[in-house]
Amino acid sequence: MPPLATDLFDYHLPPRLVAQTPAARRDQSRLLVVRRATHTLEHTVFAELPRFLRAGDTLLRNNAAVLPARLRAQRPGGGAAECLLLRPVTAPGGATMAPGSGDTWLCLVKPGKRLPVGATFAHPGGGFTGAIVGKEDDGTVLVRFTTPNGEPIAAVANRLGDVPLPPYIEREDSSRRAADLERYQTVYADRARQVAVAAPTAGLHFTPGLFAALAAQGVATADVTLHVGLGTFRPIGTDTVEAHAIHREIYELPVVTQHVLRVPPAGRRIAVGTTTVRSIEDFLARPPAPSAGPYLAEAGIFIYPPHEFRGVDALITNFHQPRSTLLCLVAAFLSPGSANGIAWLREIYAEAVAREYRFFSYGDAMLIL
Repeated sequence: MPPLATDLFDYHLPPRLVAQTPAARRDQSRLLVVRRATHTLEHTVFAELPRFLRAGDTLLRNNAAVLPARLRAQRPGGGAAECLLLRPVTAPGGATMAPGSGDTWLCLVKPGKRLPVGATFAHPGGGFTGAIVGKEDDGTVLVRFTTPNGEPIAAVANRLGDVPLPPYIEREDSSRRAADLERYQTVYADRARQVAVAAPTAGLHFTPGLFAALAAQGVATADVTLHVGLGTFRPIGTDTVEAHAIHREIYELPVVTQHVLRVPPAGRRIAVGTTTVRSIEDFLARPPAPSAGPYLAEAGIFIYPPHEFRGVDALITNFHQPRSTLLCLVAAFLSPGSANGIAWLREIYAEAVAREYRFFSYGDAMLIL
């Protein structure tokens, strides 16, 4: 098969269709149902999801929680600064330090050129001080934080930080902070696992009531935790898909989820979101190994046509950005083992645009059966 041109994963999207706010109710987002066996589409709302699932199915979902990681600050001369917490720096030996266990984090800062190594910035209310202690080749920086009474910077972020919304969602100030803190987080997020800088957005449509209805009809759930990174939003910058260097993300699988993947249930395994798919496919691509506890690894898998899926039978996903790795994954899932899903994906997205679906993180959803 010849290399895949990145242009195949481009499409025109009117800016007005990029959702700036979520639906009034989570489960009132629109849902585009794609049936691969019959090559047909159905238009409905997310609250109707139970109609398409059945007893024995298992929803696999990413329970990572989003840290309010965007910190506003000032430079000593009075200019504004902004710092986005990515993750604590790794301890000796490569183990990731738990949030709060160290005071140095990998971050993105603005304005980068005015914050060289040695520069400092501080919260105007005295909540923290940051000092740039190193710079990486990819533009990220190492920041050492000092806080009153030694409070972990993650705790400070929960009090003072803004939600790290993607750049296509525009916010001029913090007036929507409370609403974004609630809605840019799944209802099943594990608040002890604030390891994501972007929400697993396919899960934003679920409500406790919807999960109760699904459980009543015999649909089970199993969790993964993938530490969603900024690479999720990075477009493919190469002429061919294969030449793109995919980002890496840490994931964790509890024992019960490992069992669901190694010993498939009677029903379908339905992945909620591309981050979940990435965890599953990376895990199943590795040699089986006995595990008495959670499985921890780093996903470096890049899924694009003609990928064959090992552990996903159906997919719930949002509508993704042009030229993104997520779009490549969806195209592969539409027609596993071939490149036929690319043309079909373009048709589906053209239909979604024509019917004015809402796109990206706060937008509508698609169910691929």
